[in-house]
Amino acid sequence: MIEPVLTIVVPCYNEEEVLPETIHQLDQFVKQLISENIVSNRTRILLVDDGSKDRTWDIIYKTGLRNEHVRGLRLSRNVGHQNALLAGLFAAKDTSDCVVSIDADLQDDIEVIRDFIFKYNEGNEIVYGVRKRRDTDTFFKKTTAQSFYKLMQKMGVDLVYNHADFRLMSKRALMELEGFKEVNLFLRGIVPLLGFRSDIVYYDRKERQAGETKYPLKKMLAFAFDGITSFSISPIRFVLFIGCVSFFLSLLFGLYFLLLKALGETQTGWTSLITSIWLIGGLQLIAIGLIGEYVGKIYKESKQRPKFIIDIDTFSMPIPRHHLINNLEEEFYKIEHRKASETN
Repeated sequence: MIEPVLTIVVPCYNEEEVLPETIHQLDQFVKQLISENIVSNRTRILLVDDGSKDRTWDIIYKTGLRNEHVRGLRLSRNVGHQNALLAGLFAAKDTSDCVVSIDADLQDDIEVIRDFIFKYNEGNEIVYGVRKRRDTDTFFKKTTAQSFYKLMQKMGVDLVYNHADFRLMSKRALMELEGFKEVNLFLRGIVPLLGFRSDIVYYDRKERQAGETKYPLKKMLAFAFDGITSFSISPIRFVLFIGCVSFFLSLLFGLYFLLLKALGETQTGWTSLITSIWLIGGLQLIAIGLIGEYVGKIYKESKQRPKFIIDIDTFSMPIPRHHLINNLEEEFYKIEHRKASETN
């Protein structure tokens, strides 16, 4: 059997604290896979710098000059985790048989990638890494994550339970994924839509080795809301349902108050009036805001702006960087950095 060419895509944003250890572990693992004849010796690690403000790109670039397995992709600005991941996937698809995506903190078990390859060799186009349990999560994160998956399932969105972005995709799957042109691309929902043969590998998630999470509560909530509104119109239908219920309840209360007036038992009061105004007004504002969210997505789609812009690409560079001596490495880096600055 011919060993597949694998590319491991790692989105990075301000990861200078954990990145050296991440590169070391991935590099050792790739060399092990090559020595075991599981993957081709053309296997690469592609690190995507998502507009980091620290030394992330310096570490990626200089490591790539000394290590033939490490390559880098620098985006012109921060475009978010999902778009940075897409940039890496699409850059790697033409020269790879399969691509694995993994976060830079290496909380996902890299040893599982070996099982990914075995599943791929069995004919699976997509292999999902799924967590066995959420022991490392806080009670709040565990509860909200499980609620999110259950809510998405009830809305008819086909998600893989407890799966994030740790997965293997074949070249064929990536080519089809590139056909999805929408700007609001929710990968966890899009990938199952491809419909290709797939399988699941379970693993235990580890603690973060260094640095801080790049997904605080605000980003997690925004990510969940974006996923819901990108894949389902159920929220709008729910607002319509609430509006219909409120309408019929108002009719019943209207009949009730007319009856009280006919019996001469009505009393003049502001409490019920003000409460009704605030209630109906609040419902209207919620409905308008929700509809506005969908209109905003239509607005973004209509502009057809690129999801990301590549500033520097060392993945496809023909120069044999690992053969350069240290002085030439530093000078070459300065020249490329200056060219990129002049272009921007």
